[in-house]
Amino acid sequence: MNHTLIMTILGADRSGLVRSIAGIVAAHQASWQESRMARMAGQFAGILRVDCPVDQVETLSAALQELSVEGIQIQLIREALIEAEPRKLWHIDVVGNDRAGIVHELTQAIAHCGGNVEELITGLESAAMSGHPLFRATGKVSLAGDGTDAALREAIESLSNDLSVEIH
Repeated sequence: MNHTLIMTILGADRSGLVRSIAGIVAAHQASWQESRMARMAGQFAGILRVDCPVDQVETLSAALQELSVEGIQIQLIREALIEAEPRKLWHIDVVGNDRAGIVHELTQAIAHCGGNVEELITGLESAAMSGHPLFRATGKVSLAGDGTDAALREAIESLSNDLSVEIH
């Protein structure tokens, strides 16, 4: 029997960091299922899901915690398996002038129409002609069975007239 474990990993970025974590996971017969990792301002940030044999969970957790002496912080949570209601998944791409609070406004609009953020990647890029900073958000939003992409688009577009919104 396996347990699904979710972990967050934070620490100063260095060569071989992911290799070290992958080695510990493999040494405990756990299976690396999915991950998202990034380097931000010299720091490594990651989230990882592994399936681990139940008899290896405690020793895997202890081995990962030993990385704290190297400045790596790992939080490990056993995933609660719950029966989810059926939802439709929509991919979104939002571009507009950057401003303080735009992520809050975007996520509030998504929640207002019954959406749940499944994945969100945000960043800034330069406008082609002016070099003005543009905000870009891409990701996945799930909606309950009666939610529509039109309602999601309307909720996001109502934030500002300078937003370009693609939903598919």
